[in-house]
Amino acid sequence: MIGVKVFVQVLLISFVKNAAGKDFYSYAVKDHEGEDFSLETYRGKVTLVVNVASHCGYTEATYRALKKLHDILSYGDHFSVLAFPCNQFGEQEPLDMPEIINFVTSEYNVEFPIFNKINVIGEDAEPAFRQLTDESSVVPDWNFYKYLVDETGHVIDAWGTATTIESIFDEINFAVEKAKEKSKSTPPATEKKQKPASEAEKNKDEL
Repeated sequence: MIGVKVFVQVLLISFVKNAAGKDFYSYAVKDHEGEDFSLETYRGKVTLVVNVASHCGYTEATYRALKKLHDILSYGDHFSVLAFPCNQFGEQEPLDMPEIINFVTSEYNVEFPIFNKINVIGEDAEPAFRQLTDESSVVPDWNFYKYLVDETGHVIDAWGTATTIESIFDEINFAVEKAKEKSKSTPPATEKKQKPASEAEKNKDEL
């Protein structure tokens, strides 16, 4: 009996250690067509992960700001917005995936990834999104929560619905510049550092 208890304890310890070693990019999710997609694709990049909805009072302003943010900071392939439609808050994402993709592309011309519709809270929450809420201790209670993930897959910060993209632009840009610095492998890249940064600052006013 003691041996069984010890065995169970070892399994639990092993499970906790494995779970602790996870990060956001360790997971696979479904893309908008329902196909498996590994978030390892984004390792080495900074991402802003957002639970989105098509019929929310924040939809118009936030989608437009996310579009501009992605356009400005995705230069050089060090940043991406990652959008996860969710219908858990006010049932404000009732559309199916083809309708969602048509809506965001026709209305806002978004080019950042829109993943498959998920739950972000509760027992059926998407494991990758649960990783964000567990690590940040910020659990969404409405649409358009924002999680800033660094190049290693760990959450740097998280913000609620009412926090505007404009107000957090500098923090996101700083994280992207840090990721760029880490990715440099040759001295000539040093000269390129200031151009994207200054370009981002110049375009910041467009948000």
